[in-house]
Amino acid sequence: MLTDTELLRLIRDRVDHPATAKELLRLLGLPVEERSTLRRRLRDLVASGALVEIRGHRFGLPDRMNLVVGRVSTNPRGFAFVDPDPPVEDGPSSIYIAGSNLNQAVHGDRVVVRVEHRRDRDRAEGRIVRILERGSEQVVGRYEVDEGGHGFVVPFDRRLVIDMQIPSGATRGAAAGEMVTARVTRWPTPTRPALGEIVEILGPLDAPGVDTTVIIRKYALPDTHGDDAIAEATRLGTAVNPRDIDGRTDFRGWATVTIDGEHARDFDDAISIDRLSNGNFWLGVHIADVAHYVPEGSALDREAYERGTSVYFPERAVHMFPSELATGLCSLNPHVDRLVQSVLMEVDRRSGVVVRYELHDGVIHSDERMTYRDVNAILTDRDPAMLARYEPLVPMFERMHELFEILHARRRRRGSIDFDLQESEFVLDDAGLVEAVVAAERNVAHRLIEEFMLLANETVAAHLERQGAPALYRIHEVPDPVKVETFEDFIGTLGYSLAAPADQLEPRHFQRLVEQIRGKPEERPIAFLLLRTMQKARYDAANLGHFGLAAEAYTHFTSPIRRYPDLVFHRALRASRRPMSEDERAE
Repeated sequence: MLTDTELLRLIRDRVDHPATAKELLRLLGLPVEERSTLRRRLRDLVASGALVEIRGHRFGLPDRMNLVVGRVSTNPRGFAFVDPDPPVEDGPSSIYIAGSNLNQAVHGDRVVVRVEHRRDRDRAEGRIVRILERGSEQVVGRYEVDEGGHGFVVPFDRRLVIDMQIPSGATRGAAAGEMVTARVTRWPTPTRPALGEIVEILGPLDAPGVDTTVIIRKYALPDTHGDDAIAEATRLGTAVNPRDIDGRTDFRGWATVTIDGEHARDFDDAISIDRLSNGNFWLGVHIADVAHYVPEGSALDREAYERGTSVYFPERAVHMFPSELATGLCSLNPHVDRLVQSVLMEVDRRSGVVVRYELHDGVIHSDERMTYRDVNAILTDRDPAMLARYEPLVPMFERMHELFEILHARRRRRGSIDFDLQESEFVLDDAGLVEAVVAAERNVAHRLIEEFMLLANETVAAHLERQGAPALYRIHEVPDPVKVETFEDFIGTLGYSLAAPADQLEPRHFQRLVEQIRGKPEERPIAFLLLRTMQKARYDAANLGHFGLAAEAYTHFTSPIRRYPDLVFHRALRASRRPMSEDERAE
């Protein structure tokens, strides 16, 4: 039995025109008894967009018929774009769709597009010829009633340019002006509007918490956990089982602290630091051992995989795991035992290079839950009250500061790009409404924790790279030379240059520009355009390096409680340290 990939390859190699199922059976050399199976598989491939069915029940490859499959991204003004998925070799990266050519498709739909005009290498214009899959069956919006007493929902997402009519028996008692979730019962046609029924009343938009619920519903974020996952988390208990400590490295006698924001809801990394007899630093980064509690394939694992990440809002969080783990057993809360995966690094006191490292399954007992504000008050402000309150830990924070300076200088020397742009922070009142927008504080405490996490991520990524073990890397590829040339033309008008050919650029060229514009009026626009010139960082099983950090190997290791890729890496790291059994060696 051919796989779908093999079947498509065979069609590409042997069929040069749209063909019926009967013709395909003959052209592909398949036995007659596979006719019904072939028809079923053709329907599945059409549903996925890998094949397109045209008049006469003929099937063909989209790219052979000037067709492209992708998702619609609609502009509130009525037009749209479709990005091919998967990307088409030598095809456009984006296809413009005029409003008159949408063919009742709405934002988020997966569609087939006929390319009618090619503007250049990356852009084209087209017409939607078929809707393969609707983006969502539910719409979040504001319920309103017109002068004739007819109810309708105005989508909260302005890209959904439809008004959905709600029959009188499908309102669930919603009042005009309330935010609701409605299910589509009939999609719009050229002659009829969309129909729907209200399935949930969220409340007035200005009521506390409703705005967050609207966003959660809009993006279909799962904000509750299944019974099986909650049962698994509950069975684990609230404290570390003494049996789980057996065989682990005991760090409970070490001074360890967590350093996070004022409003952090989970603590997944702790730091220890000491100075060795040779003057080098002995830095420990201890990460909550989520992999110990979440076996692959368990209910907890399946739900975390579906979520991918935790999502944080100003007043609440949608956690990847139930609270029993997210803020309990897998949060490195102070003054309690917690299981960790630790990387200990001897860092040269002059160069900042890791000259030795160790990997451990460990257990810690965090001394303090520190905040960035308090650590900055100790290191920068030398606040007498803070110095007195944390007197036993002050030498530790001073060592952290010293090591941070060394590590940061090393990264700058190798060309790591450090934008360090100020971000905005929302200040909420007691009702949860925005009171002010201020520049987010980013002090030395933020920067030193960031530096230590970067070092840990690089160290464990390089470890698995050297072993040739399977891993999930966080990669950042070199910028597109075409985008670089456009960027160079722009900054040239302002008197700047990257001072290197577009195809020979290194991270240090970008870092030098960042240093040149720092503090200048043009810093923010140039920096943001520079970010758009860069490729997007992504995950990959192949280690392609991280251009922005000027790192040969990089991964995400430090937050398995809120990022599923980190959990995958923790499992790979543990597997790399586990001795192989006799059966595994035999295989």
